[in-house]
Amino acid sequence: MPSIHITASREYDVLVQCGVLKEAGKRIAEVTGIHIAAIISDDIVFQLYGETLKRSLEEAGFQTVSYVFPHGEQHKSLETYENILYFLSEHHFTRSDILIALGGGITGDITGFAAATYQRGIPFIQIPTTLLAAVDSSVGGKTAINLRTGKNQVGSFYQPSLVLCDPEVLITLPEDEYRCGCAEVIKYAVLGSAEFSKGLKETPVREQTERVIEACVTMKRDIVSQDEFDRGKRQLLNLGHTVGHAVEACSGFSVLHGQAVSIGMAVITRAAAEKGICTEKTLQTVLDLLHAYELPTETEYSLSALSAAAMTDKKLSGSMLTLVVPEEIGLCRLETIPKEDLSDWLRAGGIV
Repeated sequence: MPSIHITASREYDVLVQCGVLKEAGKRIAEVTGIHIAAIISDDIVFQLYGETLKRSLEEAGFQTVSYVFPHGEQHKSLETYENILYFLSEHHFTRSDILIALGGGITGDITGFAAATYQRGIPFIQIPTTLLAAVDSSVGGKTAINLRTGKNQVGSFYQPSLVLCDPEVLITLPEDEYRCGCAEVIKYAVLGSAEFSKGLKETPVREQTERVIEACVTMKRDIVSQDEFDRGKRQLLNLGHTVGHAVEACSGFSVLHGQAVSIGMAVITRAAAEKGICTEKTLQTVLDLLHAYELPTETEYSLSALSAAAMTDKKLSGSMLTLVVPEEIGLCRLETIPKEDLSDWLRAGGIV
C-alpha cells in the first residue's frame, strides 16, 4: 500500500489504496489504539459509505456514533459546527476518543475544526471521498468554517492522525465534482512539475488515479514540511484561490470550488502573460489543460464585484494582498501587492 509520511506538528501517514475503506477500522486502531469513534459525514456520503465504515470499525472493536449533516457549502457553518460540539458532549466524548471525517473538503474542514476545539483538542481521521479532498484538503491540517462575510474565516491548523484514501469511492462522484478535483490536480502541476502537467494531458486522471493522488500529496507534503502554518512557501498552494474564492462568493456558492479555482488560475495566468511574467505559451498550456478537463476559464462576474468579494480574503494582510503568479509550468512565485492594485491584475486577467 502506498504510504506518504507527513512531517508536521503531528506526524502521520497518508495511505492510498483501493478498498482501504473496508479496512479502516483495523488501520485506525493500529495507529491510534482508540476504540470509541464518532463518524461525521454529510447526508449524501453517509448513505453511500457510512455503513461500510461503521461495519469496518465495529469489526475492529470500535463503539461508534454518527453525526450526519445536510450537504452543501452553506452548511459549513457556525450552526453545523455548534451542533457537532453538542453532539459530542451529549455522547460524553473525551480526548481519549476520536472523530472520523467521512466525506469531501467541507466535511474534512468542519470535522477538523471541531476536533481542534472540542475539549481543546481530540484526535481525528480523514477519509476523503472526493478527488479534491484526496489530493489536497485532507492533507496539511487546515481546518475551517465559513462566515456570512467570507469563506474559511474561522479555523485552525490541526493535523489529522491518519488519512485513508480509497480511490474506489470516487466512482460515485458526480462528473462536475470529479472535474473539480482535476482542477486542484492541475494546480499542483502548474505549481511544481512540467512533467506531471504533460502526463495529465497524455493520460486522463481516471486512468492513473492512485498515481495522481500520490503525486499531489507528495508535493503538498514537501511544502507543508517547510511551512506548516502558511507564513511563506505554503501560500503557493493558493494558486487560483484569491479570484476563485471571490467567484464562489459572488455566485452564492453555486459555482463549485474546483470550478472557481479553475477560473482563478486562468485569470491570474492571463494577467501574468499580460504583465510579461510568463509567456503566451505558458498561458496557452494552462488554458489547454483546463479545457482538456472541461473546466471553466471565464466568469460572468464584474471587476467591481470580484474586487469587493476579494477584500474578505484571508490572504489580505493589512493593506497588502499576496497573489500566486505563474512564471512557467512548474514554477510560480508569490507577488505581494497593495490591495488597491488588485483591480489592475483582474483587468489584466480579462475581467471587465
